[in-house]
Amino acid sequence: MEIKKFSIKAIATFLAGAILFSSCASSTMIYSTPEGAKVYLNGEPVGKTPYLHTDTKIVGSTTTVRLEKEGYKPFHTTFSRDEEVDVGAIIGGIFVWVPFLWTMKYKSSHTYEMVPLSMDEMTKANALQHDDLSKNNIEKLRELKQMLDEKLISQEEFEKAKKKILETPEN
Repeated sequence: MEIKKFSIKAIATFLAGAILFSSCASSTMIYSTPEGAKVYLNGEPVGKTPYLHTDTKIVGSTTTVRLEKEGYKPFHTTFSRDEEVDVGAIIGGIFVWVPFLWTMKYKSSHTYEMVPLSMDEMTKANALQHDDLSKNNIEKLRELKQMLDEKLISQEEFEKAKKKILETPEN
């Protein structure tokens, strides 16, 4: 009989503790328009949208968010653990003081709309990329000319290789 009472008390204590401390975690779903943006939380890459974020930070903790997607301006924002009341943690705080540190939680979701790059910004990005490609082609042509000057290749081989470099779009 004594063992049965102990077992019931142990199970009840374990369940009460599990319920109280399960209130410590809070989750939020991060969405973006368009979907598939890379998500960086506090500077660390964590995945792509839609992304489920869960943590056990205390009330008032702030998380920085950066979203990146090709063709869109990077999006920067923050969210804090003070957006909604967590009733479970408040009830737990009545019995144990520690859960009062988690009385607030995140909203269930955050949706962010990303802004497409303007034509000027896209043109600049493409121009920078084209400049890099042009420099690469120039370097290839210099090496080819040097090989011709050193008579390592013939004029015909030089012309064929030159034509191939100038006509082949680079990735």
